[in-house]
Amino acid sequence: MAKINYKFKNPELLELALTQSGADAHHNNERLEFIGDRVLGLSVAALLYDMFPDEHEGELARRHAMLVSTETLAQVACSLGVDKHIRHGHMTAGRVQHMYADAMEAVFGAIFLDGGFNAAQKIIVDVWRTIAALDVNAPKDAKTSLQELVQKSAAGALPVYEYLEPTGASHKPVFNVRVTALGKTATGSGSSKKSASIAAAEELLKILAI
Repeated sequence: MAKINYKFKNPELLELALTQSGADAHHNNERLEFIGDRVLGLSVAALLYDMFPDEHEGELARRHAMLVSTETLAQVACSLGVDKHIRHGHMTAGRVQHMYADAMEAVFGAIFLDGGFNAAQKIIVDVWRTIAALDVNAPKDAKTSLQELVQKSAAGALPVYEYLEPTGASHKPVFNVRVTALGKTATGSGSSKKSASIAAAEELLKILAI
């Protein structure tokens, strides 16, 4: 874990952050993930506020959503070597990204508890400043992009979203959403209805681009 520029005073916190519930149902990283999600969210929000002084709330919000997404977190986890140290049970291929992202958030939560907010924020800012600088223009979220595409192709029409039955454990459900537009359908999953609907929109955009 040398790529994370932080030395734990309590190494057990790091060990806990890297332990998934599939490996240990009682002593795992879910509580640390809960804290780390908030630490990451505030740190990235403050970073964007400083980096893009001319952007409005909506533009900053779209950047924020992309930067704290499961995909971005999983990429960071792999670049920092976190993925190589995770203890987990049986894991389906579709959940690997989520596992990496959850562990990355849990590590930030562990750093926060071990060294305070400033220590965690410094590490997050060092990594995310480079990622944030890659996009000169604020990205559009997938739902907005899909809606614009549909309205352009079929005047006045809108994508139709259906919320399906959640899956996974009752204390940590995975939400599922189906979206239909221009005669095509796609589904997406996420830790919230919002993230699931965005994932569904992303999948449908891929289908419509073929």
